[in-house]
Amino acid sequence: SSSPALAQAAADGIEALNGKCNNFGLLTTPQLHYIVCCQNTQGQYGEPTEEGYYRKLATAFLKLNKERKASKYVPEIYVDLANGVGAPKMRLLINQLEGALNIHFINDGSSGKLNHQCGADFVKLYQAAPVGINLEPGMRCASFDGDGDRIVYFYKTAEGKFALLDGDKIATLFAGFLNELLTSSGLTLSLGLVQTAYANGSSTRYISDVMKVPVACVPTGVKYLHHKAQDFDIGVYFEANGHGTVLFSDNARKIIASQVLDESLDDSRKSATVRLATVMDLINQTVGDAISDLLVVETVLASRDWTCQDWDSAYTDLPSRQIKVKVKDRSVVETTDAERRTTKPEGLQEAIDEIVSRYKNGRAFVRPSGTEDVVRVYAEADTQANADKLGYEVGLLVYNLAGGTGDKPSPPAH
Repeated sequence: SSSPALAQAAADGIEALNGKCNNFGLLTTPQLHYIVCCQNTQGQYGEPTEEGYYRKLATAFLKLNKERKASKYVPEIYVDLANGVGAPKMRLLINQLEGALNIHFINDGSSGKLNHQCGADFVKLYQAAPVGINLEPGMRCASFDGDGDRIVYFYKTAEGKFALLDGDKIATLFAGFLNELLTSSGLTLSLGLVQTAYANGSSTRYISDVMKVPVACVPTGVKYLHHKAQDFDIGVYFEANGHGTVLFSDNARKIIASQVLDESLDDSRKSATVRLATVMDLINQTVGDAISDLLVVETVLASRDWTCQDWDSAYTDLPSRQIKVKVKDRSVVETTDAERRTTKPEGLQEAIDEIVSRYKNGRAFVRPSGTEDVVRVYAEADTQANADKLGYEVGLLVYNLAGGTGDKPSPPAH
């Protein structure tokens, strides 16, 4: 409800300085990024309108999915739109998908408040379905965030357990698919995946050891991920919260476009190259985009004939725990190695290493918050009980060595 007045204030300010202002009305954040990119590339990236955005995505999606021969994959999904701007925009997109994907809208803004008991953050934090979805085995579900730049998937296992497919799972799905297309096309382009320290250790091992795709780790924040992804011809980046995309370098775009026109290619190489070029059109490279990412996930699942369970079984996340410790001054904690190790206060990192060494598959790191006087603690171990215990012990260290205030971290119940 605050959007029109804020947009008007921005427009008034621009006009007061004799600036020129284009107001495109209500859009998702990624749609605005898309339009700006189209303007800045003189239309090379696409047509700089909302309609141009839908047309580009729908055309690519239909091209990639026109010969679907799935038996297990069902083109039906339940999408929680967080009562945000994604809802009216998804309705406009659906008109162009020609029935290729059956989308059920949940929390579409007709009632309920923005992000209240719904949305990507709620689902990830509480590991539970949002309000409005009666989750049953066999249903494939996704949640957007309020402004449409993040997405997580979730489903209920055959055993009746809630299962989350977060940004790490989406990143590995994308990287694996792109890796296969690169191999089939015979193109020698560098492919890499960029994560933060919050990425689950199992995903990092799976990507580097099983998929043989290089992994880079950077500090928390999309600007760091985006920047690092530019080091590769094809850079996949995702935060665990579901914010991410794929970047294709100018070099990669030229090489792929040129090979599409090569008449001497055999059918399988030609087909893989055309698919790669079409996937490039389906991905919003300007920023993480829930709508675009949803269509890419559905394309990969359809091409592999996978259910959510098939996708999830590639690797199993290690149990983890995150806690916050209040401190007098967060600047006493300094980090290095993409926030995975502390350099100050003295003795903290050595003490963390000693505690972590007692846990199977143990990993823990601490980092000062960017906005408040708290230190964030992340811990991972072989069981949930051990992850909880490790998080508590490291939290206690931070409290004692970094000037904790208020209540000490409380020990886990079990």
